[in-house]
Order: sequence, then structure tokens, then C-alpha cells
Amino acid sequence: MKFHGHLHKMRVELASPTRYWLDLEEGPVGLHEWLGRQLSLKWLGEIHCIHCGRATRKSFNQGYCYPCFRSLAQCDICIVSPEKCHYDAGTCREPEWGEQHCLQPHLVYLSNTSGVKVGITRQTQVPTRWIDQGARQALPIARVPTRKDAGRLEVAFKQYLDDRTNWRGMLKDDYQPADLPRIAAETWQRVEPGLDEDLRQRLEWLADKSAPQDIDYPAQAFPQKIASFNLDKTPQIGGRLSAVKGQYLIFENGVINLRKYAGYRVEIELKD
Repeated sequence: MKFHGHLHKMRVELASPTRYWLDLEEGPVGLHEWLGRQLSLKWLGEIHCIHCGRATRKSFNQGYCYPCFRSLAQCDICIVSPEKCHYDAGTCREPEWGEQHCLQPHLVYLSNTSGVKVGITRQTQVPTRWIDQGARQALPIARVPTRKDAGRLEVAFKQYLDDRTNWRGMLKDDYQPADLPRIAAETWQRVEPGLDEDLRQRLEWLADKSAPQDIDYPAQAFPQKIASFNLDKTPQIGGRLSAVKGQYLIFENGVINLRKYAGYRVEIELKD
């Protein structure tokens, strides 16, 4: 069977194990159903911007052409560093987009990927955000009115916890179960006294009201050594699919982050 289309972030559904789909020209393809089968992925030499559809020779920020990268609010520095949101200063690239995505309730959470980390997401993106980063456990710890508030609280927690995932450890499934409620409570005791009063008044503490979410992934085996495929250097890759985790396809001979190649037009072939 062959399928064609442009790569995008895989759609996910929380289940046991998690389910994954790629939306291609022939329809949605359930990758969680392909474990143990031979899968080849061939880049057809075309890249189109995931926002405007413009053909581009190079992808920026996981799927955008350069003009969109320079003009869209979703590509601004405040997406990476939300505490730097400048909507209130009147300089947001797209105020309407900011109102729809940033001036909305956000959660600050702890997740266990390759270790315990702190992160933020729009409330509507739970549990998708946790699955996309390959978390095995996750716990909402606070709700705030805006993305900037979430960023400010995350900065406070980053004094004591990581905010990044060791992607190699995540793909090896190299983690130990953690007592997330205890870690949240102990870290909050250290963070709370130093918070600005306005932020303290704007947040709702959730860690003692929520139960940790456990997440499983479709897998026959996780790799012990990580070799990463690069479509720009090797346009055709593949092998026996052994797992899907985060936004990665994990083969017996290498891994690929599909989100990195958003906008690349590909042919995918499935064999028994």
C-alpha cells in the first residue's frame, strides 16, 4: 500500500496505548496499527508552508516559509518564551490570533518524560501536549488566565525543575515513575513566597485536586541506541516500525521526528 501527502504533526488520541494518525491524500492512516510491519518513507523533493501553502526550498520553525516565519504571531519569540508576551504593549504581530490562543486559560503542569519537568499548555490542549512530548506521567498543577501568566509561573518553577526533555532518554523509554503530587507540593513551598502578589491572586492551585495521568505508547520495543534519520540528507528511510512515541516514528534501525519535517511532501509505503 502506498500513501501520499504532506507531513504534519500526527493526530493523537489518549488510549491504552495511545493512537496516532497521519492525515494524507488517501485519508487518515493509523500508524498505531502498523507496528511490526515494514514502512518506507520517501521525500518527493517538495516542501510547502503549512500555513500559506507556498512552495519553499527550506522549512523554518517546523513547517513555515520564511515570510510566514517572520510575520506570524505563532512564530514569534514569545511562543518559545511566553513570559515575554508583548500583547499588552500593542506590538503583537496578530492581535486577533493572540486573543484566541494566548489570552485563554493555560495550565502549568509537571510531566515525566526522561525525568520530571515543568511545562505549560492551553487548557484545551490536554492531553495532546503531554503525548506530543512523550510524557509517561503528567499532572496539572495550576490554572492561570493567560499564556503570559503561565510563562511567569513556569519561570519560577524552572529555578528548581527542568523545563526540557532529554529526547534520547524519552525515546529509550528511560524513565522511573515519580510522585508528581509530592514534587509539586514541595516545589510550590519554595516557589510561592517569591511570586508577585498579582500572579498569586491570578492562579488556581490544582495539584492537590488532580490525579496524575499515566500514558502508554504503541510499542513492540524501544531502542537502546538512537540513530536519527534526516530526510534532507537521506530522502528515503524506513524499516520495521517498532514504536510510536511523542511525534517520533521508531524503527529498528533509527528514529524520525515527523514534526520536524512538517510540510514535506512524501510517499509512504507499507509492506507486510
